[in-house]
Amino acid sequence: MLTAKARAVDGPDKPFRVAEIQRRDLDSYDVQIEIKYAGICHSDIHTAHGEWGEVNYPLVPGHEIAGVVTAVGPEVTKYSIGDRVGVGCMVDSCGECENCRKGEEQYCLTGNVPTYAGVDKYGEPTQGGYSTHIVVTEDFVVKIPDNIGLDVAAPLLCAGITTYSPLNHWNAGPGKKVAVVGMGGLGHMAVKIAHAMGAEVTVLSQTLNKREDGLQFGAKEYYATRDQETFEKLAGTFDLIINTVSAKIDMNAYLSLLTLDGTLVNVGAPAEPLGVNVFSLIGHRRSFAGSMIGGIGETQEMLNFCAEHNIAPKIEIISADHIDEAYERVLASDVKYRFVIDISTM
Repeated sequence: MLTAKARAVDGPDKPFRVAEIQRRDLDSYDVQIEIKYAGICHSDIHTAHGEWGEVNYPLVPGHEIAGVVTAVGPEVTKYSIGDRVGVGCMVDSCGECENCRKGEEQYCLTGNVPTYAGVDKYGEPTQGGYSTHIVVTEDFVVKIPDNIGLDVAAPLLCAGITTYSPLNHWNAGPGKKVAVVGMGGLGHMAVKIAHAMGAEVTVLSQTLNKREDGLQFGAKEYYATRDQETFEKLAGTFDLIINTVSAKIDMNAYLSLLTLDGTLVNVGAPAEPLGVNVFSLIGHRRSFAGSMIGGIGETQEMLNFCAEHNIAPKIEIISADHIDEAYERVLASDVKYRFVIDISTM
């Protein structure tokens, strides 16, 4: 077994500490990856803080992983030593259910195996990308195009696919008006991707502090949601709204911004329930939906799309010793727009 250096947390109120974890010996279809960069996702924070349910500590978070293949199992055909690869939010699934056969492994009917805070097919707890190495079955590894740097590739493995998938599924494109709620790690990717798809994009953020960035990323309009006039002015405007906010907000106010047959898709995952008045839906045949990452095939499609359109997240690279500070800054909305850990600092 391979011993990997890592950063682990021992409880919801505990700081990160230096740790060592064991990565399994290569099975027939396994790929061993030397991790170069790992993004910090709000999901990492929710999980590390125990906000989404019971956690088996110690925990090594991280599901935005970019690195290089260092070894492969004897039956691996998709990857070779030296390949630039990524791993996202899941590392396995049953592979046999209807959803898996459709390439929607994220919705595996028996439950996919999350990259961390899960249990793999060997009965061992999964540990994530805040570490120097990981071993993953080849079917859950994706190829990072050569023109995407590994540092900016890391956030694409969650923030990128989490926003690409609903934009793709609900046909964002020419003639569609798309609003993005929130301009954080997810939101700024949603703006870039929706714009590249050809949609007319509007950002809905609490303030106008990031307006210049939003317009630079491809938004046509940018409104402050703290201004009640925003909701009056934009009522009935949008075909599709992507809500990236991981906090409880007034969903009925945002539903009022949809046009006939419009859809509001939640990709942010707050710990608190969200309340919806049925009259916010039935008046204009509106839909309130959710979306969770994407399948492996769609994740590769997203990476290729980003490579073709020169899309990359705006990141701030940190050392492994500054994870706690980064968490605090994410919660304070003090990052533009994604923290990425330089794993060489482990």
